[in-house]
Amino acid sequence: MDLRQLRYFAQIVESGSLSKASRCLFVAQPALSQQIAKLEDEVGKPLLNRSSKGVTPTENGLALYHHARFMLRQLDQALSIARQEEGEIQGMVSVGLPATTVLAIGLPLMKRIREKYPGILLNVVEGMSGHIAHMMRLGQLDLAILFTNDVSSQLDSIPLLEEELFVLFPTGSAYLPPDRTEITIAEVAEIPLILPTNSHGLRRRVVAEFDRRMLSPLIVAEIDSLSLLMSCVFDGMGATIKPMSALQLESERGRDWRALRIADATITRRNYLYSIAPSLMSPAALSVAREIRETAAALVADGRWQGVWPI
Repeated sequence: MDLRQLRYFAQIVESGSLSKASRCLFVAQPALSQQIAKLEDEVGKPLLNRSSKGVTPTENGLALYHHARFMLRQLDQALSIARQEEGEIQGMVSVGLPATTVLAIGLPLMKRIREKYPGILLNVVEGMSGHIAHMMRLGQLDLAILFTNDVSSQLDSIPLLEEELFVLFPTGSAYLPPDRTEITIAEVAEIPLILPTNSHGLRRRVVAEFDRRMLSPLIVAEIDSLSLLMSCVFDGMGATIKPMSALQLESERGRDWRALRIADATITRRNYLYSIAPSLMSPAALSVAREIRETAAALVADGRWQGVWPI
């Protein structure tokens, strides 16, 4: 077994077909098939299920893929460290951020890294928290901000900040009088809501508060796209429950919003910074992790990240 075979195998699993992997790798398909056959012979078990629709990993193949992807990332980081000039921190660092977190910290973090570490190529991946957590477990990311501390026992996590959730709807909506700054859970239950699907941690956190009071939210739509959800709310289809960071770009679009604190329940979610074990992190990844913590603290301190507080 060699690293070339592992790279080929990982690309095939991610592409879902030999032909797509062949194009990505610039390797002829017969040569690719030959290398995978050698790998399966060495392992002694089939690694791929082949069909007219493409290929999927077997159970053994999936286990090998997870470890191979982690090993390949570690090798790439080791080579990057070996090639860098003395005293210069460089290399690629992949960071996973949920959509609302990108709005709050994405641009300030990018600017900070570019100014302080021009040798670091920062790769930011935006997605639902469940997808980001899955990528962390697979070793496809160096760092991520997530909302639970039980993603994996093999990953390090530290509390970053606490984030409050608010009821959001556009100014001019008739849900509550304009002088109100708070709302009760019972009142929220009477308002049509647009929330993410059940797979989203925020949705489960919100519904738990209703269940605790034996109330049922009036959910009129389920949307996992933050931009579409906010547009539907602004169009008058309902209200939503989100952190204040969801409004980060709304004023630039000429939209005026109201954000009401929930009076009889402080619905919060804790943000955790995830990473692989510090001993395995590259100098570039360690530097970015530090910058994430410092950027978040600065944004909270000067009021640019509202509705949050440090832990």
